[in-house]
Amino acid sequence: MSEFIPSITLTEFKRLKAFEIKELKSVEVTSDGEHLFTAIIPHGDTHSTDFVKVNAEELGLTANLSGGKDLEEVINGLVRV
Repeated sequence: MSEFIPSITLTEFKRLKAFEIKELKSVEVTSDGEHLFTAIIPHGDTHSTDFVKVNAEELGLTANLSGGKDLEEVINGLVRV
């Protein structure tokens, strides 16, 4: 787990409303002690939030290049050929 980003459980995260999530600091979301994902929640002016969004998109693209499934594949059990 990160030394610099607080962690919360998936159960705690799911209980939050959208406006409450927007108020959070960035957090690591865990389940059964295992890291699931990191929620990067930008704060500040438009320039700051745009900077965070662009960097998060680039990191997401890099992560997606090495694997993972689309939502439909997960829900419907589809397999890519």
